[in-house]
Amino acid sequence: MSSEQFDKMKNAEGFIAALDQSGGSTAKALMLYGVAETEYSGEGEMFDLIHQMRARIITSPAFTGDRILGAILFEMTMDRQIDGIGTAEYLWNQKHIVPFLKVDRGLADEVDGAQVMKPMPDLAELLARANSNGMFGTKMRSVIKLANPTGVGAVVGQQFEVGRQILGAGLVPIIEPEVDINSAQKAAAETLLKPALLAELDQLTADQHVMLKLTLPEADDFYSDLIAHPRVLRVVALSGGYSRTDANARLARNHGMTASFSRALTEGLSAQQSDAEFNAALDASIGSIFAASIT
Repeated sequence: MSSEQFDKMKNAEGFIAALDQSGGSTAKALMLYGVAETEYSGEGEMFDLIHQMRARIITSPAFTGDRILGAILFEMTMDRQIDGIGTAEYLWNQKHIVPFLKVDRGLADEVDGAQVMKPMPDLAELLARANSNGMFGTKMRSVIKLANPTGVGAVVGQQFEVGRQILGAGLVPIIEPEVDINSAQKAAAETLLKPALLAELDQLTADQHVMLKLTLPEADDFYSDLIAHPRVLRVVALSGGYSRTDANARLARNHGMTASFSRALTEGLSAQQSDAEFNAALDASIGSIFAASIT
């Protein structure tokens, strides 16, 4: 992690591109990109195709550090190359975009209205590889579905427990306790989540900084005290299934919160587009998300 990357994440305008679809969501991402499951066979071909899609995004002239602060990568993307250069190195050296690595292994079954992360027995080894590849930080996702204090507490407790291990490895964790946008108890769950996050943040030492990736809240500016917390490098928003139009509108009403969109970023991109069409569509997408992020 360089001080230049830290300064960019703390102070620059822009947003984070989430390019970290993994095993469970890759086929869906490809389908939305216009690549049907009948066009490939097996995981190997599927991951080759998703890497082609990600490489097309990353190498696009629209995809630069002027508007994009960072990019979250899937482990397999970190291990691959773009134009003969390791993906993380390419992002920083060619595009001035800060690289992050998705480190979670997916979600456990729902308990107490929440899904914590599956165990990560190989996390130490993965963090060592992240460092050797020049990663700045990590991202890990849990999901909250109900306003259940036990479930919310389990999610937040686990996120910060693992987060301290990541901090110990010299990386900045993006802590992502997603609140399901379809939950009938979304606002109530957010009311439980915020004080749980603040309590954990208050336990961090002065030299420990984390990022938070949160669902766009029901009450505008609900997370302003998290944004202002001295241990928080930045608060970013997940699109969570909202369309880009809806996600941008909500984001613009939450001042100081920036985007970390996945589906909303790639919405409207297609494998069938010419490079000119693809780059124009991506440029428009990035422009609209950037505008919503700098409010």
